[in-house]
Amino acid sequence: MNKNDVPIYPNIDLLQTALEVALSAGKAIMEIYNTDFDVTYKSDLSPLTLADTNADKIINECLAATGIPVLSEESSSVEYVHRQFWKMLWMVDPLDGTKEFVHRTGEFTVNIALIMEQKPVLGVVYAPATGELYFGMASLGSFFRRLALDDDTVKLSPADIIATSKRLPISIDDKEFVVQASRSHLDVETSKFIDELKQLHPYLRVVSRGSSLKLCAVAEGSCQVYPRFGPTMEWDTAAGHAIIEQAGGKVSEATTGISLSYNKKSLLNPNFIAKRS
Repeated sequence: MNKNDVPIYPNIDLLQTALEVALSAGKAIMEIYNTDFDVTYKSDLSPLTLADTNADKIINECLAATGIPVLSEESSSVEYVHRQFWKMLWMVDPLDGTKEFVHRTGEFTVNIALIMEQKPVLGVVYAPATGELYFGMASLGSFFRRLALDDDTVKLSPADIIATSKRLPISIDDKEFVVQASRSHLDVETSKFIDELKQLHPYLRVVSRGSSLKLCAVAEGSCQVYPRFGPTMEWDTAAGHAIIEQAGGKVSEATTGISLSYNKKSLLNPNFIAKRS
């Protein structure tokens, strides 16, 4: 496949590949999670473990076979002068929520997204410690299923996987207004945003989770909104963004309401608000 060839929709085989790769990376992550692992720190003081590097290696090697370039958190040094010509690319976070991994909360994920013309059109988010698997693709919709560690689901055809998964959003009770918040990054601006919502929604409840599971909660409909006022990178949001959009929701810049875009010159996201359908 030529790197500049952009189909209208991603091929169903690419969804199968992304699912298989996410589960393989998740298995490698859990092998480290169940040991007394060491933690090092990057230049920005964010933690790094062997699970990050092992998962990144597996994902990059497998996705390279698709002929589509890969941009990963652990290998994001490709200069914009080169990647600006990528009409299609994989956007990957091999271990989103390393802090949660280190603290053993179980709220960490493998994020794999396919970006076309700066838009996320396919997303897979897998939480290997809990077995939660979310995925979505343009023209198909978004889905959820819970896996056991020895589940061989990815050996099924995509049609079988979809048929045995729950379509998102899942029906929920709207008696209260639920706001999703970061477990590790509840800042002053987010607190102010929540306080303003409380004036409109007296039955408001705040739920905190780690990693991109916050975005997935919006997609499944278990919360109405997830505001993020603070630094995130494109690989933090791309997969969850795709899943939310295919479930009918939106992930938009907080100030303009414009949908987040990807493979920008700066890979830093602006402040954003994710809303369910």
